Amino acid sequence: MKTAIKERLRINRKRRVRKNVQKNKEKLRLTVFRSAKHVYAQIIDDNEGKTLVAESSMSLAFREKMKNGGSAKAATLVGNLIGEKATQKGIKEVYYDRNGFTYAGRIKALADGVREKGVKF
Repeated sequence: MKTAIKERLRINRKRRVRKNVQKNKEKLRLTVFRSAKHVYAQIIDDNEGKTLVAESSMSLAFREKMKNGGSAKAATLVGNLIGEKATQKGIKEVYYDRNGFTYAGRIKALADGVREKGVKF
């Protein structure tokens, strides 16, 4: 399957998931993006349109502990880091917006890392 077709299918899944997540805007949204080399995660308040917490495999806190960012271990570490930041800010519950990616591999590892730090979804 060509890359453009795969990307279009991912965008369609993204819209479906986002529609369900944004029905109830009382909770914050944890959105995830993965590329071939890195993983990015951020917690967004949709009412105010602001990013409250952000973490990626390119941040300094991540680079101190791990060199490469394209593995499931790296995604778990990013999840742990964003989970720590969220608990410091008092965030206990979020919606998990997987951004159209299938819930497997690095996306699942990041979710498990966030759950380890006490954030529920």
